Amino acid sequence: MLPAAANPALLSKVWKIKSLEGLSAFGSLEELILDNNLLGDDLVLPGLPRLHTLTLNKNQITDLEYLLDHLAEVTPALEYLSLLGNVACPNELVSLEKDEEDYKRYRCFVLHKLPNLKFLDAQKVTTQEREEALVRGAFMKVVKPKVSPRLSVLCEDSCLTRWVFSRLEEVLPCVQNAPGFHPWIHHWPNKK
Repeated sequence: MLPAAANPALLSKVWKIKSLEGLSAFGSLEELILDNNLLGDDLVLPGLPRLHTLTLNKNQITDLEYLLDHLAEVTPALEYLSLLGNVACPNELVSLEKDEEDYKRYRCFVLHKLPNLKFLDAQKVTTQEREEALVRGAFMKVVKPKVSPRLSVLCEDSCLTRWVFSRLEEVLPCVQNAPGFHPWIHHWPNKK
């Protein structure tokens, strides 16, 4: 039997892995390449104390903070991480609406959560990035606004408006019981 590197059929095989069940048997694993699979926000890695390289490019990961908290807990030796091609990694590979500033904020937040990284998304971590992550990293969290169908009808044209209304909807239940509450606040106009 040929080794995988000498067998083109094995190199081109896409497994579309959905779960990492059974990975705990490989506790001394140092490198793990899981690109082009179906791994999502339910990703659970076992404790991998020796893992220094992890690539999860082109999967279905959307919740960056959950992933980073999980990786900080189970992969203490992690130095190389790549998340390109996931919604959690805001760049042109995922959305044309994302720009370089979005990506810089993402890098800052990742380095805040995983300060031992040397490379992120195949780019070396700079001293300047590391310093900025110490100062501003906690504030660079990418927030996904939640908008109910009732409110999204009112603000289809503006992401900012959707964000404002989503915040109002979260606060409204608390305000309704407060002294001086004005009942007109909770009556939203119907779509015409």
